[in-house]
Amino acid sequence: MRINLDKNQKLILFDGVCNLCDASVQYVIKHDKNDVFRYTALQSEVGQFIIKKFNVDTSKTDSILLYSPENTIFYKSTAALKIASKLGFPRNLMAIFLIVPTFIRNFVYDFIAKNRYKWYGKKEECMIPTPELKSKFL
Repeated sequence: MRINLDKNQKLILFDGVCNLCDASVQYVIKHDKNDVFRYTALQSEVGQFIIKKFNVDTSKTDSILLYSPENTIFYKSTAALKIASKLGFPRNLMAIFLIVPTFIRNFVYDFIAKNRYKWYGKKEECMIPTPELKSKFL
């Protein structure tokens, strides 16, 4: 399977039935002034292809991944902070937290991820992008 991304674009893989993840994707879309990001649900064909390609254990990482055309993938808090780094000022300042050791960042990330359905709810199916946003979704 070929993933159609320009070399400056990144692909955000998100939990398509999670309300928090959906709200996060909507936030990124709104603030992605340089059109860096494309999106796909972890449950999609593209999402499943990347999960298999990188042997992602979805029992340990099930909420957000960031894929780059250079065949790199970032997980959990690193993915979230790298996304924030591309969103412009002041959101890009969040990248300063990349200096915090990964195990500490991921402890907080995992706590939120583990409780996201309880706190924010869950949908029965993945969101369907509007016609204006359809080109941003793979």
